[in-house]
Formats: sequence, C-alpha cells, structure tokens
Amino acid sequence: MIMNAHRPTFSIGPIPVDGDLILAPMDGFCDWPFRTICRQFGSSMSYAPFVNAMEIVQGQARAWRELRFLEEERPVVFQIYDHDGDRLLDAALRIQELQPDAIDVNMGCSVKRVSGRGAGAGLLRDPVKIGHIMDTLHQNLEVPITAKIRLGWDKHTRNYLDVAKSIQEHGGALVAVHARTRDQGYSGKADWEAIAEIKQALTIPVIGNGDVRSVADIERMRKLTQCDAVMIGRSAVGNPWIFQQRPKDTVPMSELAQVIRLHLERMVDAYGAERGLILFRKHLTRYLQGLEISDSLRKELLTCRHLTAFQSAMSEAGLKHTNF
Repeated sequence: MIMNAHRPTFSIGPIPVDGDLILAPMDGFCDWPFRTICRQFGSSMSYAPFVNAMEIVQGQARAWRELRFLEEERPVVFQIYDHDGDRLLDAALRIQELQPDAIDVNMGCSVKRVSGRGAGAGLLRDPVKIGHIMDTLHQNLEVPITAKIRLGWDKHTRNYLDVAKSIQEHGGALVAVHARTRDQGYSGKADWEAIAEIKQALTIPVIGNGDVRSVADIERMRKLTQCDAVMIGRSAVGNPWIFQQRPKDTVPMSELAQVIRLHLERMVDAYGAERGLILFRKHLTRYLQGLEISDSLRKELLTCRHLTAFQSAMSEAGLKHTNF
C-alpha cells in the first residue's frame, strides 16, 4: 500500500509550513526567547523583528543581534525595511548569509520615523516601486521573498489589491496583510473583508492579521477570509496558549508559573540576569493580567531587579514552579 506523502499547510516557495497560526513580528517583543515559547505552543514559523536595512549595511551590532534565531524555530523569516531598493538588496544579500528560510520586506510599519521617510507603509503609495523592489530581490536572492502590507496609506488610498498583485507578479512568494491603513495605526476595526479580497485575487499564500484577540476570532477569520494562515500579534503577549487555541482563563496557575519561569530563563540566557529580568517585565505585565493578586505584590513582581527576589515574590503570588 502506498501512503500519501505529508502535505504542509502551505508553502513559501519551496519551504513547507506546517500549521496556520503564526506569531506576528512585533518590534521590541519578538526576540528568540518569546518566539521559541510561541513555537512550542503552536506558532508554525518565526518572524525575527524587523531591522533597518541601513543599519545592516553599516554593520551595526544591534541590528545583527535581532537576527539571532535557534534551529528549532524554522521556518525563520528575516524582515527588513527601507525606502531605497538598492540598499534593501545590499542588506538582504548580507543577511542571507545567516541562512534564513525567507526574507520579508516590511511594507506595513505605520510609525512616523519609518513610514514618513517612505519605508514600511510608506512604500504602499507606489505599487510600481514595490514591483521593482520585489523583482530585484527575487532575481538576486536564493531564498523566497515575501512582504507584509497594510490596506493603503489612508482611507482614500486603499490600494491593497494593486499592491498585492504587484508583489505576486514580481516574484513574491507570500503576502501577510494587516487589515488596516497606515493612518489607522492600531485603532479602528480591521477590515477582514479586504483580506478575503486579496486571498481571492492571488495564487500565493495570504496570511491574515489584525484584531485576532481570542480563540473565537481565529476561527472567524479563517472562515471569513479563507486565508492560508492567521497571524497573531499583541494578543499573544503573555498568552502563548492562544496558539493552542486554549482560553487563557482555563490555564492552571501551575502551568502559568512554569511558562513564566521558562520565558524568564530564556531572557536571562539571551540578555544576562539583570537586563533579562528588566526586559521581561513587559511580558510579565501581560502574563499577570486577570490574576487576583494585591497591587503591592504586583508592583513588587514588576520592579524586581534580582532573580532571588523575583522568585520569592512569585511564590508569594501563588505562582509556584511545578511541571505540566
């Protein structure tokens, strides 16, 4: 009897991806400690935080550090941004040496320092330029090229179909869509109908992103958009269980404690004891949401500067370490 070969959920060019839930690339959050936690819980691939192509070309250590990843994270996507196509190519050729599975061009960042100079969502104003950038990268790189976009610059220029088609027609292997315009930032309601339009218009995989806050939202986006995968951003911070499609309020305290300690351990491995603990606070704030602990104890947990004091406060909060 001949068995059918395993079929991936979707592929980025020749790169198979198993699973349809993906952690979004969030600046300041998606370092390898957090990504590996989410991968263990079911995120099907890893996007490293976006890096400035100019900083890569200049050899700035901070930018290169952002690209550190573990083999267990594959498929791994590096994301770069710039308004200059030649510099994007130069940076992409350099980071390709680290052997990512794909390189993504950020066309969705809405912050002024990025989009205001024509990078990130600033590129959305010129689909022709986007096509040229994608074609240049596709012709010169050995790994698949993808893009993450928004719906347009503002409500008057929702040119997402033109942009998405340009990406596909010039060699793009995948499009991730944050269903808001640049002007919206993270406010207002994400337009999932637009994701559905893009999915219907393209033959390459389409990832949907925006307003996925719960397990129910995951299924609603799947059904409404028919997207190949659902990308989850802010709602995954402090809640990797969303990738298991488990409501966080059903997670036992012992399991929550184990994940907090595992995440902190990896932060310490990555950044050292003191800095790792300080950087972990933004995650801890979200892990602690919904827990009935006193304001004074919550403050103590979020201001600890030494691991021994943190461990003591964890025990006092009822977050004792046990296996799960």
